[in-house]
Amino acid sequence: MSEEREGLTPPVPGWPEESAIRLQKAEGLRAAGVEPYPNRFVRSHSLAEVAAAWGARTAEQLESEPATVQVAGRVMLLRPMGKASFATLSDGEGTLQLYIRKDEVGEDAFKLLGLVDRGDFVGASGTVMKTRTGELSVKAKTLTFLSKALLPPPEKWHGLTDMEVRYRQRYVDLLSNPEVRKAFVTRSRMVGEIRRLMDERRFVEVETPMMHPIPGGALARPFVTHHNALDVDLFMRIAPELYLKRLVVGGLERVYEINRNFRNEGLSANHNPEFTMLEFYAAYFDCRDVIDMTEALIAGAAAKVAGDQPLPFRGREVSLRAPFARVRMNDAIANAFASDPAAGFTPDSLDDEAQLDAYVRSEAFAGACRRAEVDRDGYLALSHGKRIAQLFGDFAEKSLWAPTFVIDYPVEISPLSKRRADDKGVADRFELFMCGMEVANGFSELNDPLEQRERFLDQVRQRAGGDGEAHLMDEDYIRALGHGMPPTGGCGVGIDRLAMILTNSPSIRDVILFPHMRPEAGRKPPAV
Repeated sequence: MSEEREGLTPPVPGWPEESAIRLQKAEGLRAAGVEPYPNRFVRSHSLAEVAAAWGARTAEQLESEPATVQVAGRVMLLRPMGKASFATLSDGEGTLQLYIRKDEVGEDAFKLLGLVDRGDFVGASGTVMKTRTGELSVKAKTLTFLSKALLPPPEKWHGLTDMEVRYRQRYVDLLSNPEVRKAFVTRSRMVGEIRRLMDERRFVEVETPMMHPIPGGALARPFVTHHNALDVDLFMRIAPELYLKRLVVGGLERVYEINRNFRNEGLSANHNPEFTMLEFYAAYFDCRDVIDMTEALIAGAAAKVAGDQPLPFRGREVSLRAPFARVRMNDAIANAFASDPAAGFTPDSLDDEAQLDAYVRSEAFAGACRRAEVDRDGYLALSHGKRIAQLFGDFAEKSLWAPTFVIDYPVEISPLSKRRADDKGVADRFELFMCGMEVANGFSELNDPLEQRERFLDQVRQRAGGDGEAHLMDEDYIRALGHGMPPTGGCGVGIDRLAMILTNSPSIRDVILFPHMRPEAGRKPPAV
């Protein structure tokens, strides 16, 4: 370490010593009359636009028809070579080389290059050229310093791999991994296409409350907050469903919302406590209409951003081309057990409460649970409908790789759904699974206020019995239904999970810009 570097104190506790050296360079710029953080810079082209406009031209063509541009970006590489220097700039979309000659920019500006570090932002005006090796470049006539980076870039500037750093410091991840930026751009295009398809079908985009006096619209544990002025507890919404259906009552026959939901649940490759959903509701639709529309939305968005070819995901391929398969929940369970003859399962037992009870208590089922690494004891306290749903979740769900609509859910786990008109024992409901995870959930909405109230009361009893995810009573929603809601179908689509598949991202954290993480070691959140 040189003497000039010894004993330097970083400007912020915990920052590396190099940040103190970079701060000295910022002060050196100020001493030379250069503001290290100017307010504005006008670009004529992005770096990608320069490449698109002149990348195919030869050096001779560029020399005979000179083009002047003004560009800017972050310094990724700086190579001083005597009276000339090369700098590689990046602006996220593209990269471009600057060719900086002392006799072109002037001695004072050239000397200031000694105060430029990797990670700094600079601007340049000059003519487009190609070097002797054929690399498209801008021969700088002027240089403008735009921002001093006091923190150095990661050592692995190209391809940061530490997942903890990538998720916690997404800004560094975006700097280091071009594929990450591409994934989030794809996600944005996907959402834009979904909006276009919704608008094309005459749906109205709305915004409903993010804080609810009563959590509802899904079976989940909410986050709790407190409103000081009103002195009431509020709940971060677990779903916008009940507010959107209030709007259908009010005459907005086709509504949708793309926004955040919050559920106080664990973290996994498929779960984040804060996530994005599309929810839509249409008057005069039933479950089948909603299935058709959900299929069209997902297939259409996938075709727009990823094409019609099968997509890679978690080491396999999946096609999102319509039509998607449809299967009854009971059949999906039977198919899953068919691959395990030792399980002793018969599909008929699903329709008979006594038979299913005997089966879940049998040694054959205990063996099936051991082989699937499933907790058998959890089944013993469940009711009939919840046992069926649990069997599906434990044994069948992960096997559904191609997009599949699973229909005919137990009414017991579907408190907001109508019953099937031809089979009162099942809900007129579906969930869409692909790549072994749920991506959408929809049904024919229950619009009988008295039956809905009875369903809520049953949920309240389940909550009193220890089910922390059961619905609370929402009397205002019942009152809204009392004013009359037409036959309505609705659906919620997981934007994050769909983005995972379209971008070949193995974890939901890869498609959420700032996923939730445990606090860093030694750091406590500030007291509020």
